[in-house]
Parts: sequence; C-alpha cells; structure tokens
Amino acid sequence: MLLPCALHSLLCALSCAWWLHAGAASRLKSPSLPIQPETEPLPFKGTSGCSFGGRFYSLEDKWHPDLGEPFGIMHCVQCHCEPQKSRRGKVSGKVNCKNIKQDCPALDCDNPVQLAGHCCKTCLQGGKKQIDSVLNTFDYFRRKSKEREEELHKSYNDRSYLSSEDVGPGESRTDFVAVLTGLKDSWLPSSSGVARVRFTLTRSSLTFSITYQRMGRPAKIVFLDSDGTPAFEYRVPKGDSDMICGVWKNVAEPLLRQLQSEQMHISMSTSTGQRDEVEGRIIKHRALFAETFSSILTSEEENSAMGGIAMLTLSDTENNLHFILILQGLIQHRDRDPILVPIRVQLLYRQHILREIRANITSHDPDFAEVLTDLNSRELFWLSRGQLEIAVAAEGQDPRQISGFITGRKSCDTIQSVMSSSDALIPGKTGGVGSAIFNLHDNGTLQYQVQVAGLTSDVVSLTIELKPRRRNKRSVLYDLTPEFSKATGQAIGSWSRLEARHIHMLLQNELFINVATAHSQEGELRGQIKALPYSGLEAPRHELPTPLAGHFVSPPVRTGASGHAWVSVDRHCHLHYEILVAGLSQTDDLTVNARLHGLAEIGELDDSTHMRLLTGFYGSKAQGVLKDISVELLKHLDQGTAFIQVSTKLNPRGEIRGRVHVPNNCEFGTRSEAEEEEEEELEDFLSKDPEELKKDPHTCFFENQHYPHGSSWMPNYDKCFSCICQKRTVICDPVICPALTCSRTIKPEGKCCPICDERKELKDVKAPERVDEHPEGCYFEGDQKMHAPGTTWHPFVPPFGYIKCAVCSCKGSTGEVHCEKVTCPMLTCNHPVRRHPTDCCKVCPQEERTTAALEHSDMMQADSPRYCKFGKNYYHNSDSWHPWVPLFGEMKCINCWCDHGVTKCQRKQCPLLTCSNITRTEGSCCPECLDDKEEDDMVMKAPDKRQTWRHH
Repeated sequence: MLLPCALHSLLCALSCAWWLHAGAASRLKSPSLPIQPETEPLPFKGTSGCSFGGRFYSLEDKWHPDLGEPFGIMHCVQCHCEPQKSRRGKVSGKVNCKNIKQDCPALDCDNPVQLAGHCCKTCLQGGKKQIDSVLNTFDYFRRKSKEREEELHKSYNDRSYLSSEDVGPGESRTDFVAVLTGLKDSWLPSSSGVARVRFTLTRSSLTFSITYQRMGRPAKIVFLDSDGTPAFEYRVPKGDSDMICGVWKNVAEPLLRQLQSEQMHISMSTSTGQRDEVEGRIIKHRALFAETFSSILTSEEENSAMGGIAMLTLSDTENNLHFILILQGLIQHRDRDPILVPIRVQLLYRQHILREIRANITSHDPDFAEVLTDLNSRELFWLSRGQLEIAVAAEGQDPRQISGFITGRKSCDTIQSVMSSSDALIPGKTGGVGSAIFNLHDNGTLQYQVQVAGLTSDVVSLTIELKPRRRNKRSVLYDLTPEFSKATGQAIGSWSRLEARHIHMLLQNELFINVATAHSQEGELRGQIKALPYSGLEAPRHELPTPLAGHFVSPPVRTGASGHAWVSVDRHCHLHYEILVAGLSQTDDLTVNARLHGLAEIGELDDSTHMRLLTGFYGSKAQGVLKDISVELLKHLDQGTAFIQVSTKLNPRGEIRGRVHVPNNCEFGTRSEAEEEEEEELEDFLSKDPEELKKDPHTCFFENQHYPHGSSWMPNYDKCFSCICQKRTVICDPVICPALTCSRTIKPEGKCCPICDERKELKDVKAPERVDEHPEGCYFEGDQKMHAPGTTWHPFVPPFGYIKCAVCSCKGSTGEVHCEKVTCPMLTCNHPVRRHPTDCCKVCPQEERTTAALEHSDMMQADSPRYCKFGKNYYHNSDSWHPWVPLFGEMKCINCWCDHGVTKCQRKQCPLLTCSNITRTEGSCCPECLDDKEEDDMVMKAPDKRQTWRHH
C-alpha cells in the first residue's frame, strides 16, 4: 500500500512543526491524470483553514489523524486547526497536533482494558461478560461511525450540491438579509449609499447577492465577526453591473454560530474618488421566503448615513400588497429608553400620492409591516412596470425621508427551465429535450431564450402557462410560437406585457413552459420555470446551456429524462460545470439506492470508452470544479468534440447526453496548484505600492530594491544571471548556454549566449527575396525575454528556476517557441549517478561506462532503482524498516519497505485465536491466549507490565 498522505502530513506537522495552510505546497507541475471525483470540497480561494492529509478543515476544527491502512486512526493524537493572524491582519490556519495519552487518568485496577476507538485504558467491573458487552457496544458504534463516515464521504465525493427539494435535515438552506448604510461615527464623511444584501447558507457555504444605490461600484466586501474583526474578504471584480454575486465557502463553525445568532456584520467600500463605506448587521427575516417585489430606500441628502429596504409580496388570491420595512438611520434617538416615533408611509406615482399610512414605531426597533389592500388595475399596472415609489418619512422635530422605486425581486439566481417528456401533461418517453433561461428587467419585460431538440415531430406551439386546473384545460399566458425558428430550434425574444400577478407567480416558481408537436398536440415537453440558486461557480448562466437528451446518445435512447448543463473553463484551465436534470426519477431505475439517480460523466466523441466521472445525482442538480484535466480533453472541449452525459443503471452507456463546446487556450493543460498560488500571490504583491512591499516578511531586498516573493529579474551586476525571490532569500543562477553544432558562432550585443552565425553558414546560399517576418526572434513567456532565431535554451519557470530536463528552441521563420523534454541515453551500469545535482540525466561512473551506452544514445534513459524517502530518512531499494511516528516512536508492529522508489507499509499479520481469554503484553504485536500462558504471565507480571484486553 502506498504511503498515505495523512501520514506525510502528520510527520510534517509533528516532527517539522510546519504550518499547513489551505492548498498544496509549491511543486512542479505533475503530468495530466484522468479526471477523478473530488474526495473533498475544494476550499475557496482565500478561505481560511488547514489542509491535512488531503482533507480541508475549518478554523477551530479538532480531529484524530487518520493515516490510512495499515496505520489507521491515531486516537492518542489530537490535531487542532488554530487561527492566527499575519502582520497584514490576514487570518490563516495552523495545524497543531499533540499526544493526549499523557492526559489519561491514573487507574487503580489490576487489569485495565484498552477499548476500541479509545486512547486511554478503562477499568471494567463484572468480569468477561461485561467486557464482551462493552466491546460489542463499541464495535456497534464503530460500525455506525464508519457508516456515517462513508455517508459523509459520499456526500463530498458524489454530489456537490443538492436541489432545494432534496436537501437533508443537516443541509437545510437558511436565508439572511442585511441593510448597509453609511457610518455616522467614522472620521470620514458619512456615505449616502445604501445597499441590500441577500444571503443563502447551505451547509458551510454562504452565497450573497448585493444591489446598491447612490454609491460607486464597491471594490471590497468584508465580513466582520462579533468583535469587529475581519473574518472574510471578497474582492469585487471589475464591471458595470449593479449586481454583485459572491460566495464564502467553508465558513468556520464558530462563525456559523455567530451568523445564526445574528452577531455578524458586513462592510462594503469603494476605492476610487470619494471613498464610500457602508455597513450593516446580518439578520434573519421571516419575509424573505415570500418576497417577490423589493425596493432600496435612499435619501436625497448628502452624507445622510440613512436608508432602508422594503420587501413586498402580493396576496395569492386578492390584489393586496403586503410589505415590511427595515429602516436604518432614519430615526435619530440616542436615549437608552425607547420612544414612539410617528412615521408616514406613502405609495407614489410620479410624485402623486396614491396611498398613505400613518403609524408609530419604536426608536429601538424601527421595522414596520403593513398591507395595502385592493390595488386597482392602474396601480397593479404601474407596479408591474416599476413605476410605483414607496416613501417613508419620520415626522416631528427632525423630519427626514427616504424613498425608492418598487421592482421585481433582484438576485443572482437564474430563472430557468428544463423541459422533459416525462413532465408533459401526458407523460411519455421520447428522448427529446427543451431548455430555457429568462431575465426579468425592472420595467417588467421578460427576456427569454428557448431551445428544443430531439422531438418526434414539428413544433406547433411554444407557450408559457399556468398550472392547469384539469389535465385537458391548459391556461396559456403567453405564446412564444411566433419567435420560434424551425431551422435553429430556438425562440429568442421578450415578453413586455407581464402583469404584476405574473411577475409574482414567476418569482414564486408557479409558471410552466410547454412544447406541443404535431404528434403531441397537448404537449410533448413541459417544464417548471424556477429559480436556480446562485452557487458561486464560474458558469456563464446568461448563455443558453448545453441541452442533454436521450436523442443525442449513440444509439439514441427513448427516455422521459432530459437536462441541461453550463460548462466553462477558467484561466487556470479548470472545468466548472453545473448540470440540471428533469424526469430522472428513482422509480424508473429500480436498481439504484441511497437516492442516487445517476452518474454524470464527460468524454470525447471519438472515444466513448474512456469516460471521466464528474459527480453523482442525488437530486435534480449537480455541480463542481475539475482541476486535473488532460490536454486531450481540453483540446476536445475547444474543438466541440466533447460531450457530457448522465448514465443510470438501466442505461449505463448513457441515458441523456449533450455535445459540449468550450473554447479555451489551454494547449499546455491544467496548471498546477503551485503555479496558481504563485501567480495569485505575485499579482497580489504587484498590485501593492512599494511601501506595502517593505512591510511584507517574504519580500526580498536586493541591489537597493524590494522584490515580491516569486518574482524574477536580471541583476544589475551581471545580465548573464537570473535571480528569483523565495521568501526573503534571493537565488541567482547563471544563464546556461546550450551547446552549438555550427562551425561559426557570434555573440550578439547585450546577449549572454553565443548563437550560430547564419550569415556565414549561408554565404553561398542565395538570399531569400522576402525579409524575415520575425527578425528579432521569439518571445518566451517563462523568462519574458526575446531569443534569437535558431537558439536553444533551458526554459526558466518561476519560481523553480531553470528546468534542465527541457530544451526550447526558436524558429526564426515563424517566431514560434518549441519546447520538448530532454532525451536521456540508456545506461547499462548498475549505479548511475548525476555529476551535478541540477543535471537532468544520470551518467555511469567512469569505471562502469561501457560502449553499449553510446549505442543507445537516442533512447530514453531506463529507470534505475530509486530510493525512498520516509519522514527525514532515505532508504535504498528493497530496504525494510519499522516506521517511526512522532509522539509514538518506532511502531514495531508495522513493517515498511522500499519498492523502486515507492514506500509500502503493512501491519504484521496475527494468527486467529480461538481461546476465550485473550491478552497482549507490551512490546508484543499480536495477542496471545491467557489460558496457555497463565503461569508465565504470573511470573512476568510486574507493576509496570499489566495485561491489556483487546477485542480481536
């Protein structure tokens, strides 16, 4: 068995006292591997926590390290992810592991028992019967714990997120809201800006949608804990949208408790021009689940530091408009005792008062709820067009007013629909699919994009409908058929006559879209229009997704299921995917269990046998991020020759499938985590001014200048050297010049290495009529230098320096850089060595060199026996040893050996005992029968050697 990564982590954490942060340590890019399902949710960039043994732990988490087989869980070691702050105030995690065996209580019994799953021994009374009972109980809990652990592992491995209808008891969604206004007590001028933030908490991920008014686009969002300390910072990407969408993943358990108890705040600030900052408390609110209309209330006063929001909804059957106001800064009262303050609420249309309500609110709880009854047709029309305004004024000695226009509820969620034949009014299995996305504007206009494929006959109608009261009595609201193109299978347009009631039903997921065909006049496909909650993935939801249908499977499958998928590739060449299915029910697949509906896979059209697992379906939705993507798959995605499919046990070769086309620039494959972290850290440093660089402990100071960690440059003292900064240490290496085979060379001015004198070599050759299009040579991104035509060099890759196992060359005719791996000669000696640690290829020692080595100079070097590294020690091939684990010492019951560079460990196999009384003495690996050794045990018994019970 391979050395578990958790053991490596434990060795590092305990013997080296390394600090383990989220993310892997810097390392060279590994070769592309087949896509594997994620065993853990990936920590979000910037998330604070600890990485240990391939698992991510939130701050304050405690656990016993599991070193895997054959070591198992180290119950006498407890690890803790401790929060700590850097000099810049950034919170990160530090793993601290300690031996808790020394904390075990002293026992006064003669024969303490070592119970399974416990570190400390226990005194038991009542003899063997009670011991067996206790051991059986612990075995039961151990099995239950293992089952629970498998369930948790399955939840991480097979599903990324759940749909709302499939959320388990421990994964329920909780909605929060915050009103952000200017700070009165700040030394800066108070802001007149107002922002409204809606949050959704699912498990430990907190997504947020932000709208704002009377302030510039924010640059930074900060979550503050109960002490006002920054707990998470979100950098707002540049753009011109008035909506900000983000996610905070892996929220630590203590912060989750503060969030649930409404002790957290959120701050938002701009960075350009006049700096605006607004802040507010995150609270739960009963009105969030029913809200369909909303308004942000602002003041016309400068530096007002006041505002509010209105959450509104229509009654289900009557034209009554219910609303709740959350006000902040409108009431000026600093006394401890609350007082009643009179307010006036008005409903306006173009400054004309339509409705007015007067009431009293308390100064300490300035929220207000009321209902406007029996809105007439004009008021409902203005409401649907976003032309109604709600104004709130505080009356008395200091009259102040805030107001805002009422529009449909805004969020980062996507209004969409998947249409399937199994959801049709007359269910069927046609293998067709329909997909639609919608966008609701403030003026009540609904933009739509609809696509259908795999239908049995021509489309005769495409309609948005209500839920039918009877099967044969459909209620059509809007006909999209005129916009449908038979050639493209799409309908793209807008619906500008939505009534207020229709907007309310749309945002309450009460509308449907129906596709009728010549063979199915009532509808071949049908789907519910509903909001897909924002998840934080980089998927282009504003574009039509990839349709998934049985019609696209080879050979086609007549199924009632269908789906669609959003797929994108980011700048790190990671694949983001979000898949929704409809009509894929467990009743159709009698062989599935544990609510698993199917598996989502990705593959290549010309090779259907090699599928990569994405995730499993436990509901109607699955999503995630894949990092280890092969160059071939990225190429197929770029060319549009890849597909995503969902397979079930009834259709293991695909139930529904769709062709995926994702243009990308990933010809070199997925980037390693080390490269990503290095680039992000470098970008972070380069964005700072020189004064900030001086404060960072990892900055290098060289030749009277500060350089950020990970940067590279050419020193002033010698341009034929290249330097890199590695955490306060400057490493400078000479530029390695490649060997040239030409007869005459020249050294260009300002260059370190000579090049072939092409003019001399080609003096007898007639000069070409066309001038070289690339007279300056090639530009290489690694060292960011120009290279002369015909030159070769070892590539420089920050922060690793020169990669001597690769050679790059410049094609002067095209200006292209071509890099390839160095081919090492095959060696016949038994003990090849590297003459220099930085050399790529090994060579035979002088006394062992043979002529055979020269005969195979064009072949790749054969693998020689490699050594193994375990902890701090190195072992030769075939060496064996007992592992040494910090806090425990040498583990004599486990044997490890080196097998061609791979460390393998195995626990000593013990014989099966049939006796009733079992014991194990200290220093012995296997238990023994007490009956056969009773006399010897009595002789050997000593105060410091006690019998130990073990359940075997």
